[in-house]
Amino acid sequence: MNSIGLYRRRVCSSIFSDNEHFRLIARFYIVDWLYLLQATVLGIVEGLTEFLPISSTGHLIIASDLVGFAETPGADEFVVAIQSGAILAVCWYYRERIWAVLRGLTSSPKEQRLAVNTVVAFLPAAVIGVFAAGYIKHYLFNPTAVAVALIVGGFIILWVENRIVRLRIPPRVAAMDDMSWKDALLVGCMQCLAMIPGTSRSGSTIIGGMVLGLSRRAATEFSFFLAIPTIFGATVYDLWKARDDLALDNLPGLALGTAVSFISALLVVHWLLRFVAAHDFKGFGWYRIGFGILILAASGFGWIEWRSI
Repeated sequence: MNSIGLYRRRVCSSIFSDNEHFRLIARFYIVDWLYLLQATVLGIVEGLTEFLPISSTGHLIIASDLVGFAETPGADEFVVAIQSGAILAVCWYYRERIWAVLRGLTSSPKEQRLAVNTVVAFLPAAVIGVFAAGYIKHYLFNPTAVAVALIVGGFIILWVENRIVRLRIPPRVAAMDDMSWKDALLVGCMQCLAMIPGTSRSGSTIIGGMVLGLSRRAATEFSFFLAIPTIFGATVYDLWKARDDLALDNLPGLALGTAVSFISALLVVHWLLRFVAAHDFKGFGWYRIGFGILILAASGFGWIEWRSI
């Protein structure tokens, strides 16, 4: 809780501590409304950027500094926790398909294939992440590295889209259910690139899948499914490591941020699947380039305070 919230808590505690009847009123009043507003803004940013190929990391850094959240105790744990809202949105959107996979694990080759492909694609990032996450965060989490990754990724998106148009290359895999385990493994290897801050997990899996021959929709849908074990596993792992730093006072903000992240991510998932049916990703490529330049400028001129998340 920030200094405003702590001051409010001390004042209210002194006023209401001697009166049992006013304690519930005091607990409501001392809610840090500024913290809840910050939680709402960051939940929106997380939900909007998690599944678009534009890097949620860079956006959360900028947003947390703009709303004065960067120095709030528990800020890192908050950013990790609200990712669960985004992944729950995918689970809800695909709830019927997920339930079909669970029911068909022992009887349906189609559902078995999707389950196996998801696990196979998840393994490379899971293995490399455990051993390399600390190293990457220490050496690559800086504004220059993130900005370069954004800009390079933007040019890669433009190159891939122009190559598809120029060569008129038809997709080798039209639907997600047509993927082989080898396709899934290669997409999983592409996902490892997202460990470089600023690369974007969705960007590496969607664009990487298109390079490997997946259709735009197949790559996008499989990216959503692959996000379920990837983001869920990373969230649980990071929260477990930070379990001693989690504060009970932050639970209202965490709950609100997660709920807002869920709603905004659900809207993005629905919109993106409709978008890829008739559009390419060039706009995201140009956006990444511009956003990378903005991060370089903001860091160079001291407009934002760069921190690790």
